[in-house]
Amino acid sequence: MVKKRLIPCLDVRDGRTVKGIRFEGLRDAGDPVELAARYVREGADELVLLDITATYQRRQPLAALVEEVARAVDIPFTVGGGISRVADVEALLLGGADKVSINSAALARPELIDELARRFGSQCVVVAIDARQAGGKWGVMTRAGSEPTGLEAVAWAREAADRGAGEILLTSMTHDGTREGFALELTAAVGGAVTVPVIASGGAGAAEHFRDVFEDGGADAALAATLFHFNETSIPALKAYLRAQSVAIRP
Repeated sequence: MVKKRLIPCLDVRDGRTVKGIRFEGLRDAGDPVELAARYVREGADELVLLDITATYQRRQPLAALVEEVARAVDIPFTVGGGISRVADVEALLLGGADKVSINSAALARPELIDELARRFGSQCVVVAIDARQAGGKWGVMTRAGSEPTGLEAVAWAREAADRGAGEILLTSMTHDGTREGFALELTAAVGGAVTVPVIASGGAGAAEHFRDVFEDGGADAALAATLFHFNETSIPALKAYLRAQSVAIRP
């Protein structure tokens, strides 16, 4: 049995880790390198580092920060934000990242997924999907969740996986920062449509929410920020709870 993963997410703006609600009302959460090192000590399985304004501001990814994080951690970490070219990915992987997350660039030019998978292997390619619920449907958003695309989330996830994505990072903008739990139905629907791992994101507020997204949502991994950043729970405590609930979690 493949064991489930817990992944802290570091949303970075202007060199600092931030967190908000539904991508708005951001507050400072600390230095990303210090937080990354702390999560390694606590037993995080992986990390995700997202430069949340790079795409919107049309900037290149933060290569220098990636190198700093790579020196501070010894677990896999994924980098996203502002990635639009093969050269961007090459620089980030050489800087120490294990995977890259692409979102708006893949929506603008889906062939980028194919190109990256051929060049670096699917195991390096994570396609992030920001989904918002409206009228009973889950639409895909782009440009840091600011613009609708007209695409449906499950269909886009299926296409991304077919093109070579090795993982889907699925964020419910409807749930993000609300602490009311993950989008279980959406997560299950995406997981049922693809054969690659699905990372659930958006809405974690209690240990029970992780149990639910693993058991009912079928997620392969769960990503959270607020709970970890502001010391509302610890990764060891969460893993102990999940084991007590018979969830197969990594050590």
